[in-house]
Amino acid sequence: MSSLLARLGSAAAAHPWRVIATWLTLLVLVFAAASAFGGTNHDDYNVPGLPSQQGTTLLSERFPEMSGADARVVVHSDTGPLSPAVLTDLGTRLAEVNGVSAVSPPRLSQDSDTAVISLNYRIPVTDFHGSEGVDALDAAVADTQAQGLQVELGGQVPENISKPSGTAEAVGMILALIILVFAFGSVVAAGLPLAVALVGVGIGSGLITIMAGFTSISTIAPTIATMVGIGVGIDYALLLVTRYTEGLRSGMSVRDAVAAANSTAGTSVIFAGTTVLVSLFGLRLSGLPMYASFGYATFAMVGIVMLTSVTLVPALCGLAGTRVLGKRSRARAERRTTSPLTERWAIRVSRRPWLWALTALGVLLLLAAPVLGMRTWPQDAGSAPAANTIRQAYDLIDSEFGPGANGPLMVAVDLNKVPASELPALARELAAEPGVASVTPVLLNADSTAALISVQPTTGPSDPRSTELLERIRSDAADGVHVTGLTATFADISARLAERLWLVIAFVVALSVVLLTFVFRAPVVAVKAAVMNLLSVAAAYGVMVMVFQWGWGAQLLGLPHALPVSSWVPILMFTILFGLSMDYEVFLLSRIRERWLDTGDSHRSVVEGLASTGRVITSAAAIMVAVFAGFALDGDVTVKMMGVGLATAVLIDATIVRMVLVPATMYLLGNANWWRPGGRRDAAPDGDATSAGVPLPLRAR
Repeated sequence: MSSLLARLGSAAAAHPWRVIATWLTLLVLVFAAASAFGGTNHDDYNVPGLPSQQGTTLLSERFPEMSGADARVVVHSDTGPLSPAVLTDLGTRLAEVNGVSAVSPPRLSQDSDTAVISLNYRIPVTDFHGSEGVDALDAAVADTQAQGLQVELGGQVPENISKPSGTAEAVGMILALIILVFAFGSVVAAGLPLAVALVGVGIGSGLITIMAGFTSISTIAPTIATMVGIGVGIDYALLLVTRYTEGLRSGMSVRDAVAAANSTAGTSVIFAGTTVLVSLFGLRLSGLPMYASFGYATFAMVGIVMLTSVTLVPALCGLAGTRVLGKRSRARAERRTTSPLTERWAIRVSRRPWLWALTALGVLLLLAAPVLGMRTWPQDAGSAPAANTIRQAYDLIDSEFGPGANGPLMVAVDLNKVPASELPALARELAAEPGVASVTPVLLNADSTAALISVQPTTGPSDPRSTELLERIRSDAADGVHVTGLTATFADISARLAERLWLVIAFVVALSVVLLTFVFRAPVVAVKAAVMNLLSVAAAYGVMVMVFQWGWGAQLLGLPHALPVSSWVPILMFTILFGLSMDYEVFLLSRIRERWLDTGDSHRSVVEGLASTGRVITSAAAIMVAVFAGFALDGDVTVKMMGVGLATAVLIDATIVRMVLVPATMYLLGNANWWRPGGRRDAAPDGDATSAGVPLPLRAR
């Protein structure tokens, strides 16, 4: 592979404008195709096999006017009771909204200053294109708002709209540029990774939009994919540019330096990117079609970014020539002065490896401990930004009608199995359940083959007592009685994801071990890397529990209170983090193995490998942390949690794991690191720098 990448890099450097023109043309074509064939992102919570899906299916077949999307219009007056005429007029306009099948009578609060009007649609929320559903509601309530009344929107239709602000991306890119300028000392060199990342992310975003036209893609999947794409795009380009500058400083010509960088660092990029892609396959095992869309989106993004890295970076380096070094580096030859800081650090760790290894392990376990009490719940309107209309509607309903009014349990009854005469008794039994605030009158469909009863809990949707009430109702329910609704669906999704988490972990770890064993031909290194990655992911989980569930940093992140970890986050974080952690493992171990194959000295190879990669890994990790931390500013709570979790994990991985635990354990294991069945020492494989004839400096400036 290294020889192929060397030829590819050399050709790209020789004809840079052709490569650049090809990628820019592809970018334009993808955006044109996205405009013509792209779709709209939706959160589709219909999941075959979930208990709540049985009730949803029953309503869809026999009570279609109550089975589509829903919305709530909350009207509030600060000056006294609401006028019945105003509410009647509003209800009439809402009934005329396209797709609405039923409009409930206004439900008034005890002091009559707040009213909730519920809407049911004939169509599912996935049938809406863009913001057309919310736009229609905004138009219907405009006259009411003009009368000085507060009108807020809640329910599936407004909650299914995601509008990225771009602030997180901008903050991350600016911080990344600052770090790159500091790392390279050259604006030209700093600009190369950003340019490559922007092109790759642009094409990846277009592909995701195209995919949304043919399959269901979650509203936040593009944001998650963009977060990862920017991070890995800059990291991969940084590694390649660093190797290229090393080649120039050692006296290579521009084309030879590009070829050397692509054959060595490019190989690491391909293997690291492949590890990320392999990890994303684990999302298919989650059992949720919508959840798999995160994998589709991120897979497309990382795949494109990986390809742009090994083609566009060589072209831009060939075009920039020696300008990437900056004026000082071009004016003088390479001289080695003092040992790099990372080399001195590696030597310090080598003197007491047991002490450093146990200390690092203790810190990781301490950080991971809170994960034992992690509670998950899908994001809902209660965790939205305070200024958002869905959050305003949620808070008004909570304060005026009780927290359970935001998440009623919908009891669907199949009257072919349950006699209609038993419905009054069923309603009384539901009302008598502990934790039930109220039960609505029974609704019958047109041919009296199905019934619907709405049960309002005394607690909010994310409260564990609401889930306990759901389980009690289900355990006592007769055949033909199904509990559905968004709260029941969210509870089922949380249970499904918690159940599948261990399957995803086993799948991703096993595939990663196999891939690393193939790359390094060293099963001990592969297994050790997997264990360390598990430790860093667990530590990141623990920090998330402290920040969000315990509320230690919730208000600093714009959240009003502590809240459960989003159900979407643990599996998604694991698959992405395991791949990203392997990036640094591949970068570091590639250099260590190069030195070990040259010298046969396991101790010296670790010192020199860490010394030559310490700066690039530190810079890459700093960029990743900056990019991910920028996404902690996003208004969506899941994106916010992903940003905090990924930034924390990368920071832990690049410091405690990569700079302490990895070298300490490699010192302790010695030559056993590179053992393989048969006990023979490897010859240099095709992917190694030594076999490619590429002279590599031992230290990176």
